[in-house]
Amino acid sequence: MTDRLSGVLTFVQAVEAGSFALAAERLGLSRSAVGKSIARLEERLDTRLFHRTTRSQSLTDDGQSFYERCVRALAELEAAEAALDSGRRAPTGRLRVTAPVLFGRHCAAPLLWELARKHPGLELELSFSDRVVDLIEDGYDLAIRVAPLADNAGLAARRLGVQEMVVCASPGYLRKHGRPRTLADLERHEGVVYGRNGVGKPWRFPDAQGVDRRVSVPHRLRFDDLETIADAATQGSGLAWLPCWLVAERVRGGQLIPVLKEEPSHGNEIFAVWPQNKHLPSKVRAAIDVLAARIPERLSPNHR
Repeated sequence: MTDRLSGVLTFVQAVEAGSFALAAERLGLSRSAVGKSIARLEERLDTRLFHRTTRSQSLTDDGQSFYERCVRALAELEAAEAALDSGRRAPTGRLRVTAPVLFGRHCAAPLLWELARKHPGLELELSFSDRVVDLIEDGYDLAIRVAPLADNAGLAARRLGVQEMVVCASPGYLRKHGRPRTLADLERHEGVVYGRNGVGKPWRFPDAQGVDRRVSVPHRLRFDDLETIADAATQGSGLAWLPCWLVAERVRGGQLIPVLKEEPSHGNEIFAVWPQNKHLPSKVRAAIDVLAARIPERLSPNHR
């Protein structure tokens, strides 16, 4: 029975991945192992499931019909397991989480490591990437996103907090160039900005009505990595506009000094996002709960 189910899972992955090679990568198997599993399944069913050439694969009519039934059966199994799992106290099983690189490393990872240490039955897999992954297609249980959410069908979300931004510079830079007092003063300063493809990203400051005022700061240094921007600002290269959580330790140590504190800076909302399911597995619920409870304190400029 186990071999039969394994063959079905491999078959469904091969269909959804679009190739045996990609299915093998997702399953952690060799391409030949996937091919042999499909061949055994076809032999057992006494029918061909795929039309295969050296360049492409497609389902036969029997393969399409079998695939549709397999998907329904696996969905029922998943729902049955989730219903049982939702009643458990301790989270168990493999939890796959994706998060932006810096935010994931600095803010989310320590909390999830702590959760895994607390629950020996929980297997944690963290992936750091700044691209927006497809949770369902790539097989993730949970994602953390620092951006306005798109209208993604089939996904649920929970707000974790707001990433506040701060303008800061090194003491040496401020001694040499003076401290900006207003947004207009930024035009007379040098910035270290975030940017890609030759374009720097403007800094955003909401007015009393909440409408963003976008300021393009003169700059010669432009990076697509926030930590590199923080390093350059610390070395005296200019003003930087960065998340409070990223520079909090440098501010406490006096390496960076916040300026324009009377000007509220734009903040991005942070969300936990997961595939919508009638029965939320306990491992996912536990992760969401700890992130929702602890992320706000990590976003605070005063967090230690």
